[in-house]
Amino acid sequence: METPELTQDARILNFLAEGGEGFISGEALSTRLGLSRTAVWKHVESLRLKGYRIEAVPAKGYRLVGRPDRLSALEVHPLLATRAVGRVLHHHDTIGSTNAAAFRLAQDGAVHGTVVVAEQQTAGKGRRGRAWVSPPNLNLYFSAILRPELPPQRAPELTLVAAVALAETLREAGADAAIKWPNDVQISGRKVAGILTELSAEPERVHFVIVGVGVNLNSGEEHFPEELRATATSLALALGRPVGRAPFAAALWTRLETWLDTYLATGFDAVRTRWKALSSTLGVPVRVRTDRGDWEGFAEDIDPTGALMVRMADGRVERVLAGDVEQLRPQR
Repeated sequence: METPELTQDARILNFLAEGGEGFISGEALSTRLGLSRTAVWKHVESLRLKGYRIEAVPAKGYRLVGRPDRLSALEVHPLLATRAVGRVLHHHDTIGSTNAAAFRLAQDGAVHGTVVVAEQQTAGKGRRGRAWVSPPNLNLYFSAILRPELPPQRAPELTLVAAVALAETLREAGADAAIKWPNDVQISGRKVAGILTELSAEPERVHFVIVGVGVNLNSGEEHFPEELRATATSLALALGRPVGRAPFAAALWTRLETWLDTYLATGFDAVRTRWKALSSTLGVPVRVRTDRGDWEGFAEDIDPTGALMVRMADGRVERVLAGDVEQLRPQR
């Protein structure tokens, strides 16, 4: 829950934003907020310490002239159009892993839709034990706590729900994004985002699912390790301009909730259809690396559970539930 101080900060920001380029007097703010002029000044100073540029002129009052590029509730909540996802927001300047923090919160009873978001991760988690590079104040790193009424065997479908929401949000921002099975999103064949889903369940029901997402929004080539520079990209590199992180986060969380509602109401079919339309994996030769070994085939489809169907040279169709897939040529 938000503290009273944060609520007053948010109200002051809203009033100043309503004023546009004009000034709002301290007396007017005091009256509207039910605070003393001294208390208003203290809240203004608090906002300045958070990075908000607020001009103060005697006999005129205050006006907002600049906002920080941050992912706090002060920036995200006014843009959010959800019932649950992101409404409870735990914002961190630096954290080890948003997934690890979200898992602990979920174990302690955090409600459906709670989001942990960070400006920087020091131990970001990728698939199969890999690290996710998370430089500060550039990108979007978050984990959402979901409590769907699902049997555990259907939980992996939520990764594809998140991938569809993510690819659509990137496309809405202007990039030609596509989904690489199982949980990467690409722009022009380069990875721009990844999804890591973790589960707590009993044999018959899901307790909660953590959907962790990392999106390279404003990373430049210099922010990627040298070994990733040929295969990674960011939305800003694709668009040729910086990306506002709070608007992107709000748009993504809103779209995630919309697709989650569709999935829970109607099943996986609509998600599967949209995933296939957004896929870069289907229709091309692939090399699959699994715990059973490496092999090549042709990616034909995903089945009704989200598993990848790969046709081998001898005509057999292999059902791939987990592994790394390399696309041997781009999808046309």
